[in-house]
Amino acid sequence: MIKKIMPIFPILAGILWGATGIFIRKSMTLGMNSITVISSKVSIASIIMIIFITIYNKSLLKIKLKDIYIFISAALLGMFAVNVFFNESVHLLSLSLAAVLLSLSPIFVLIMSYFLYKEKITTIKIISMILAFLGCVLVSNVLSSKINLSFRGIISGLLAAFFYALYSIISKKALQKGYHSLTITLYAFIFISIIIAPFTNWELIINLVKNDPINISVFMIMHSVLVLIMPYVFYTISFSFMDAGKASILASCEPIASTIFGIIFFNEIPNIPSIIGIALTVTALTLLSMPSKRKSIL
Repeated sequence: MIKKIMPIFPILAGILWGATGIFIRKSMTLGMNSITVISSKVSIASIIMIIFITIYNKSLLKIKLKDIYIFISAALLGMFAVNVFFNESVHLLSLSLAAVLLSLSPIFVLIMSYFLYKEKITTIKIISMILAFLGCVLVSNVLSSKINLSFRGIISGLLAAFFYALYSIISKKALQKGYHSLTITLYAFIFISIIIAPFTNWELIINLVKNDPINISVFMIMHSVLVLIMPYVFYTISFSFMDAGKASILASCEPIASTIFGIIFFNEIPNIPSIIGIALTVTALTLLSMPSKRKSIL
């Protein structure tokens, strides 16, 4: 039963990640830079998860010293690297092109999963991946806009996709060693918090909370819970019940969710290509979620 509903988890992760733009826009209007935004939400997320896990099952806080490299890798080569390179690509390219480059991550996941974990590359996976990518291209409006090309920006976008995929692979390895998804997510948050703490504008955060303690505190907690804790936990849990490649493709609904949130919160009405793109991506997710006897092509 659990395995049948498991495709919902990476889809929910993609939807919640799609809401990131709402919080980022608000954070920027408050004067936060990129590092401060990341640091504030990751630090709060770490505290919330430590409290929750201590109450839920404090044995999940334990990790073996010999495995610490896995958690540091998930933090540095996964979450943090994605944020750094994606922000760089957004700075040098159009937002739409940066989003499309990031949507290439399932390709890296399928390839790495095949060589590292012997996960089958099936016809359904290939078709779904192509449909999802085409959907992201149409939704992002890349084909109908003037694109500012930058070699450094393109490389940064591809690296963001690569490291996004690498988080999936590293998390899979931690799960195979018997660690719980909550443990993996928590320590990734903790190590990121430690690493970028010196570069964070803590004075700004303190002043914001002092000036409006209730609203700012609620906003920052929601930012951490909705677009960081919940999606990463959902995404990581899914690796216990399905291939990393399949989970990655299912989570690629993020650009679609961003478009829908843009309509709801910012009155950003999509054009016809965007609507077609949404339909293609939904089709890809539906195909991938359907139980079937899939033949491997590799």
